[in-house]
Amino acid sequence: MSSPSLDIVAIGDAIVDVIATCDEAFLATHRLPKGQMQLLSLADADTLYAAMGSARETSGGSGANTMAGVAAMGGKAGFIGQIADDPLGKIFAHDMQALGVRFDTPPLGKGAPSTGRCLILVTPDAQRTMNTCPGASHELNADALDEALIRSAAILYLEGYLFGSDLPRAAMACAVAIAHDAGRQVAFTLSQSVCIPGRKESFSHMIDNGAIDLLFANEDELFQLTRRTDLDGALADMAAKVPTLVITRGPAGAIAVERGTRIDIPAAPLTRLVDTTGAGDLFAAGFLTARVKGADLQRQLATGAIAAAEVISHFGARPEADLKALVAL
Repeated sequence: MSSPSLDIVAIGDAIVDVIATCDEAFLATHRLPKGQMQLLSLADADTLYAAMGSARETSGGSGANTMAGVAAMGGKAGFIGQIADDPLGKIFAHDMQALGVRFDTPPLGKGAPSTGRCLILVTPDAQRTMNTCPGASHELNADALDEALIRSAAILYLEGYLFGSDLPRAAMACAVAIAHDAGRQVAFTLSQSVCIPGRKESFSHMIDNGAIDLLFANEDELFQLTRRTDLDGALADMAAKVPTLVITRGPAGAIAVERGTRIDIPAAPLTRLVDTTGAGDLFAAGFLTARVKGADLQRQLATGAIAAAEVISHFGARPEADLKALVAL
């Protein structure tokens, strides 16, 4: 097994976030499920975008945000995700490369779906409601994978939001095989979309077959996946299936279970709460970066918590502060 030249490579949605504030009445009027993510057709996305107030555009996507966080901590990151040859695609590619994240996936040509976008509404309580039109991102197929890039990274990180469509799901399976053949670890971050019928079963099959070495989930996703309502029972069920399990609990902190050892930590102190978009993404960035640098499990959790606290202190799902000191071991 060769030594990795990159720390982490992610496969995920290549999305441009469009973020605006709104009140509770706006969510009710447009029947938007507060605090959740839903998929939109192109027509529905256009209608919602027209109704939104003043917005800011920034490259997003869960796995891409995590790689942005890894780069902000001084880690060596790469990203594989499908864009189109359009203005949003150019924004996404520019932003990833400007952050120092390797991104070489060729754009789709004419006639392809447009680059994906996520319309994010933030209410006064800082809760984010996401409405995603995945577009080109769900056209990712195995032919677009960079095998050498996957083999070059210590950890392959897969994003749950991309798991629903057949093409990217098959690409992920191919990437897992490549990573494991190279002796690398595979991490997967869950999303509620993975827990719906038809997807939960195929994901559970991946877990049962040993495809996932490290699983990230929030508490609600864990309950949905295990069909349990008690935390200890759900942890025990899932920890028996994956070598490393990491559960985020918002203000209640986070838990990791690895080789029979459980560690609980509190949430990191907050300077202010502005926008919870990207909290889980940056938690994963902190955890994984500390992990590849050799930190122990307690430090991995703490680093993730501090990174999450930074990103929810401002608008947007990517860090604004220099986070390199977090992983200076």
